[in-house]
Amino acid sequence: MAKYVFGVDIGGTTVKMGLFDVEGNVSDKWEIPTRTENGGVHILPDIAAAIQAKMSEKGIGKADVAGVGVGAPGPVDGDGIIHKAVNLGWGEMDLKKELTALLDGIHVEGGNDANVAALGEMWKGGGQGHKDLVAVTLGTGVGGGIIINGRIMTGATGSGGEIGHIHVEDHETEACGCGNYGCLEEYASATGITRLARRKLQASDKDSILRQGELSAKAVFDAVKAGDALAVEIAEQFGEYLGKGLAVIAGVVNPEIFVIGGGVSKAGEVLFDYIRPSFDRTVFHGCRDTKFALATLGNDAGIYGAAKMVLE
Repeated sequence: MAKYVFGVDIGGTTVKMGLFDVEGNVSDKWEIPTRTENGGVHILPDIAAAIQAKMSEKGIGKADVAGVGVGAPGPVDGDGIIHKAVNLGWGEMDLKKELTALLDGIHVEGGNDANVAALGEMWKGGGQGHKDLVAVTLGTGVGGGIIINGRIMTGATGSGGEIGHIHVEDHETEACGCGNYGCLEEYASATGITRLARRKLQASDKDSILRQGELSAKAVFDAVKAGDALAVEIAEQFGEYLGKGLAVIAGVVNPEIFVIGGGVSKAGEVLFDYIRPSFDRTVFHGCRDTKFALATLGNDAGIYGAAKMVLE
């Protein structure tokens, strides 16, 4: 009977990897560089070589491995086919088939990295005890993962959970990275919060500690905690957009809990003070009891979720 599973999280700079037992206990974690040159042709062979080297180091045979789960930064459908990963230089690729061949037949499961991280938070993180959840990653962009009855909701082409591109503002003049205007990501990401802060500072003459030093999402919420009135106004704008966006999601998938992660989540539970009022005011009444929690796995969420995919 298989004793081990590998979790792999492919990022644009590094590939995070973990060796787990079938109960979800991690016994080893390491990283390798993501070689994106030449259309990312080296990435899967490098992953396979790293796994095989770890198996050799630990004396693990093929029969001992239940499989390898992989999270990748792009849409991945239910068959493990990735539909373009721009950051890796990949076009459409059968991730499961190609990596299985490189691993001499070891079973492989693949998923979108944000969805996989959501599965990790459900299993061993901030969403433990819940089978219906939405994980929201507030980082450079806004990522999301939707888990229904304990399973990732991928959608037809693996694009399910792209909550950062919900349209929330009709009058935006700056384009989102996706090319559209007024996406949630433009207001709730770290860069979006900085944009809101810059606009507020330009439009107001109020004194604020934000006028000193480098402007960032962290600086905004540090100023909020210090009682800075202008920073509070920025946080209210952020919360208005994100609360409404999450209310829309709640009305569609009715999660038990939203798990908030990413760099912005380091501000802590003060975020909920600004998200919850807008959410409660606009959400469908049947979803008003939806819980909010902070993610707890940090950068390890992806490897945990990737391992869980295999064990499913």
